[in-house]
Amino acid sequence: MSLAGGPALVDTEVGHGEDPAVVFRRAGFSVRRLLSAKGQLPDIVVTAQVERRRDWAVLLPPLLRRRAGEPGDPVTQAAPVARQRLAAYVIALSSRGLLATQFSDTTAVPGLWGLPGGGIKEGETAAAAAIREAAEETSQSIELHRILDLQSDHWIGPSPAGEVEDFHALRLIYVAEVPEPADPVVRDIGGTTADARWVPVNRWRQVHWSQGFRTLLTRHLDLIVKARSVALRRAPGLV
Repeated sequence: MSLAGGPALVDTEVGHGEDPAVVFRRAGFSVRRLLSAKGQLPDIVVTAQVERRRDWAVLLPPLLRRRAGEPGDPVTQAAPVARQRLAAYVIALSSRGLLATQFSDTTAVPGLWGLPGGGIKEGETAAAAAIREAAEETSQSIELHRILDLQSDHWIGPSPAGEVEDFHALRLIYVAEVPEPADPVVRDIGGTTADARWVPVNRWRQVHWSQGFRTLLTRHLDLIVKARSVALRRAPGLV
């Protein structure tokens, strides 16, 4: 992580359960924007532009949630298995709206909606994973524009398979365009995606999103849509 045009100011691995934003705050910086995600899993390096901050007197630890199991379920008493998962997702737009996917019964949030994406495979780049996951979950061919955000989520609780996990999710978020949008079709049958659809951008708040994705869209979507509209006016056909 570096100031614009300067040397690296923070160079560290993100440990299990660590929120990257908190790591940089402890070093006296805040992230202005992500610049790139290079390399292949397990050696993916995320680079960001940072700025010095001196206004944090107290730093709270990252939030650790507990996902409840069934009352009396013995699996909830087992020692949790630590897992860290790096994934890539896309805020993908087209003339038909925002591309969304619905979580299946194999997940902890069945019926809620999220964004196309999923885990990065061994030896795969983050960008390649985002493109692959969008095709598997929605049958859409996407064009990545830029990396946008890095989410961290940490919880302890039973997995969909019933195993107690100490789970740390790191999600790289990209902005993408779908040049030739079609009716979404889920190809990965039996996986984590039950359905996919286009959501009109002026009605996205009416969708029952999972908490993390609603937070992400609240933070970024309006600005992305405005920037896209400006680009279309300046150079129709480019996006």
